[in-house]
Amino acid sequence: MTLNVTTKISIKDLHKSFGDNAILKGIDLEVYNGEILCVIGKSGTGKSVVMKHLVGILNPDSGEIFVDGINFTRSDKNSREAIVRKYGILFQGAALFDSMDVFDNIAFGLRRKNLSEDEISERVMGMLEQMGLGDIGGRRPSEISGGMQKRVGLARAIVMHPEIMLYDEPTTGVDPITAGSVDRLIVEMRDKYRITSIVVTHDMKSALEIADRIAMIYEGEIIFTGTPDQVRSTDIPVIREFLKGSVKL
Repeated sequence: MTLNVTTKISIKDLHKSFGDNAILKGIDLEVYNGEILCVIGKSGTGKSVVMKHLVGILNPDSGEIFVDGINFTRSDKNSREAIVRKYGILFQGAALFDSMDVFDNIAFGLRRKNLSEDEISERVMGMLEQMGLGDIGGRRPSEISGGMQKRVGLARAIVMHPEIMLYDEPTTGVDPITAGSVDRLIVEMRDKYRITSIVVTHDMKSALEIADRIAMIYEGEIIFTGTPDQVRSTDIPVIREFLKGSVKL
């Protein structure tokens, strides 16, 4: 893919500590419009903490986040809410509502946008069809597989027409065939809707397959950003060890 190098998100010198535990120690990262950026790193390095800052769940101790050139960290409430509406999120466990069937799970956000039930039904049914879930709209999450739950979670996010998708460990807990299917959907969402995607993952096979660029967080800082080919050829020891899954890391 040829990237549009217009910056969609800019993270500048982001710091965050919890008590005496410094998690982010000056994160600097650019996310380009329409790209898939995979963020890798061992557990506890701050990958999910960065994601929580992007949607305003956490506020930084210092540093700034810009989205489409607007300073998210210093914006007023209305401006922040407008930026958050640009996001769709696929949580690690899909985070579906067990009390609702698949159709109502996907329709949940739409019903808060003052759309007619006819329009909601049309969009949900179209999304079910696109995701290969056309015949399960009446089932509960407990009645479908983990892979299907991931697809439903993605459908619920995409049906809102987000500009930016955040994926939290999207291939964790599913079999290799389902993981490949999720990977293909992420790429399809980029190609079809020009969605900017940030994928937090431990799955290096997935990252090398789908990413336009890969960023690695180590000890609270971004130590590398580059293409999958650059990751494969790097001589940075910590990245080599991560690729091998070495206990030395």
